[in-house]
Amino acid sequence: MFDLLIIGAGPAGLTAGIYAARGGLKTGILELGMPGGQAASTEKIENYPGFPEGIGGYELMNAFHQQALAFKADFIFEEVQKLDLEGPVKRVITDVQSHEAKAVIIAAGSKPRSLGVPGEDVFRGRGVSYCATCDGAFFRDKRVVVVGGGDAALEEGAYLTKFAAEVVIVHRRQGFRAAQIAVDRARENKKIRFLLDSVVEEIKGGDKVEGVRIKNVVSGERQDLPADGVFIYAGTEPNAQFAHDGLTADGRGYIVTDALLRTNIPGVFAAGDIRTTPLRQVATAVGDGALAAVQVEKYLTEQE
Repeated sequence: MFDLLIIGAGPAGLTAGIYAARGGLKTGILELGMPGGQAASTEKIENYPGFPEGIGGYELMNAFHQQALAFKADFIFEEVQKLDLEGPVKRVITDVQSHEAKAVIIAAGSKPRSLGVPGEDVFRGRGVSYCATCDGAFFRDKRVVVVGGGDAALEEGAYLTKFAAEVVIVHRRQGFRAAQIAVDRARENKKIRFLLDSVVEEIKGGDKVEGVRIKNVVSGERQDLPADGVFIYAGTEPNAQFAHDGLTADGRGYIVTDALLRTNIPGVFAAGDIRTTPLRQVATAVGDGALAAVQVEKYLTEQE
């Protein structure tokens, strides 16, 4: 029996684990893959306080992981499949076994959203990617297309210029959601060009990606663009496929919490990217993790 089970070892889950374990709670952190979540696959994080020169995502998340281990948090590398959250004892059922706890923090994060266009699934792993830092080196001296207009698209597009001969950023509008500094850097990069007011309609190829069909949403004109790779940054969706039984979620599947990160089920909290929140950053995930852990301590004290 754990005092607390945390689902997900991204920035929110690791921070919650640090706070809870340091506070004396018997804490288990369930994670399917590598600790750190999406942040661990980010080449460089420049907006996390305390690092004026920026810090590698893996380096930062590894430090979080080591700190949680130092406070004796237990890491359980299993896939969560089902939750039984009603009653004072919560059960988290994985592909291996069932775990019990007095409280649960769901911090499973989010995942890249698919474009949903023909060829995307066919060429996944054969030219279609959602992570430049993971796959960028495979495209040395190649031509790649980046889809999106947020921070991830522009920052990862700039990262790809370390390898690719040309990066074409395709965005459905003239304006960008990205921070102005990311936009300015991309516009100044001679290896980057933009196709604005445009969308990818289809990804084409044989054994691997060979090009994309682009549609201008203003003129309706279509063109086929040669490309060796397509990197997609079309937003995120929650990793909440196991979490909706009895939990209130919004229209996009993100878990709804109050200001203290409590869900509609007593003893169950949500933190980080998986919950309804106006901002999804490492800094906000860390704040969520700390708050959720403190609220768990208060909840457990009240149950005694």
